Amino acid sequence: MLLIKYSYFSVYNLPRNMQKAILLLLVFGVLVSCKSIKTHNEQITKLHSVSNIHEDINKVYGQLKRHHPKLYQYTPKPVLDFKFDSLKTSITSPINSREFYRRLAPVVAQVRQGHISLGSANLWYTKKERKQLRKRKLEFFALDFEHLDGKLWVKRTRGKDSSVVGAEVVKIDNDSVSRLVETFKTRFASDGYNTTLHNRFVAKQFSNFYYKDKGYVDSLTMVFKKKDSLFVKIFRRAQKKKITKKKATKKKEKDTTKVKKRERLTSDQKKARRIAAKKRKKYNRTHGYNKGRREYTRNFNIMKGNKDVAYMKLRSFTNGRYKRFYKESFTKLDSAKTKYLILDLRDNGGGRIAEIDYLYSYLAKEPFKFINDSEVNSRIPFLKFLMSKTTPNSLKLLSGMLSPFIVAQNLIQTRKRDGKLYYRFRHTKVKAPKPLRFGGDIYVLINGNSFSASSLISTHLKATKRAIFVGEETGGAYNGTVAGIYKIYELPNTKLKIRMGMMQIEAPQKQNPDGYGVMPDVEILPTIIDRNVKKDPELEWVLKDIEDKR
Repeated sequence: MLLIKYSYFSVYNLPRNMQKAILLLLVFGVLVSCKSIKTHNEQITKLHSVSNIHEDINKVYGQLKRHHPKLYQYTPKPVLDFKFDSLKTSITSPINSREFYRRLAPVVAQVRQGHISLGSANLWYTKKERKQLRKRKLEFFALDFEHLDGKLWVKRTRGKDSSVVGAEVVKIDNDSVSRLVETFKTRFASDGYNTTLHNRFVAKQFSNFYYKDKGYVDSLTMVFKKKDSLFVKIFRRAQKKKITKKKATKKKEKDTTKVKKRERLTSDQKKARRIAAKKRKKYNRTHGYNKGRREYTRNFNIMKGNKDVAYMKLRSFTNGRYKRFYKESFTKLDSAKTKYLILDLRDNGGGRIAEIDYLYSYLAKEPFKFINDSEVNSRIPFLKFLMSKTTPNSLKLLSGMLSPFIVAQNLIQTRKRDGKLYYRFRHTKVKAPKPLRFGGDIYVLINGNSFSASSLISTHLKATKRAIFVGEETGGAYNGTVAGIYKIYELPNTKLKIRMGMMQIEAPQKQNPDGYGVMPDVEILPTIIDRNVKKDPELEWVLKDIEDKR
């Protein structure tokens, strides 16, 4: 609807007959859009015939064979063939899209490649309906969970009710939470045979898995356990309170008072405010502020009471201006003559190759090659990615216009070797460490949610014996993963979407056996008791080890 409003005022000064023509096209577009929402919702809620389900199964497997360069790395072809054939055999009566998701996801997970994901079929909503949904938030989705000691716990909440923090989740409506957890674990994979990712990731994404399984709900009845006592909480989509005329008048008076106060500011005060706002904006960009979670992606500080110890917590390698952050951080390390650096990669799900390549240049002692050439299934992988069925038409149009340049670049960067195709990134070049590289001792904190890019940089640090690893095996594989760019394919009948990586991203170093993550030198598994007393056993071990070295 915003597009319509913007378009209407954009054409307002045009001749009347042209205005009418454009507005008719816009109205037609809205009607088509509404129709597509209705068509989509009917498509995913209806029962699909057995033949249509079988067609979608064949499509999924066909897309994986076509685009995934390491499809049989962990599960041999005969075994995977059998899994998909068995799924077809087991479906003998019509089912809807959500039920098909429940049946298909465990089979796709048998590929054992963590970057493959299957989306459930969820209802689409009109703009008006989405606006109403945003006004009626379900606080269940503000809860953060953790799976410890074989149970699901509430780690924190971004909502108003903190009484559930530290409580075990026993039941949701009529479902046992332990059964839900074990079911959800079958619907995604780690890289290879690793199992540490499952307990961590199922908790991190628990509310998302629940939504995929159940869809939109207006309320949830949850049973919690705290200090051997059970209690019940009902979460409802609460409508925002309407502002009465009296309250609206008070609010207006309050806002007017604020305006008057702002008007009293001197020019110097206003300037100081602008400078402070600009400084805060710069800080947020550099540290990657996540507004939804109210936390920073990148964090750095010299530890209090331990002036020769620095702590760097990286929640991901995604948002923000990372170069400025690392340059500033390692400049401080150099100035402070810091001897020990603690790099916390726990619950870091990965992100940009460029960022970890840049970070590693501050940690390496010798010249290094960060990744090998990436195995691919096409000479034009980027064009395949851009022209996916699910790519927005506007991007497809732009990609089509630029296709001669994209194809030329892809062909230059792609080479055939030993019967396989390889794409060369700029990160395959050998480069020297940064002049401000850190020369002291490094400790790396890892767990099962250390995945993808965080596993890749861990591989380098482990292989070069550059760091001591504390925690548990990473969820991402030591020998690399299939990611880089992604193909997203929508199944024609059930409208489920599957996402798959198209490039093998790996460090030059390898370990045997294949299919496992970076192992800790010191294994430490936190317990719920640690959480309740706000104890960080991995970090405490590191600080004690540093003290012993002193």
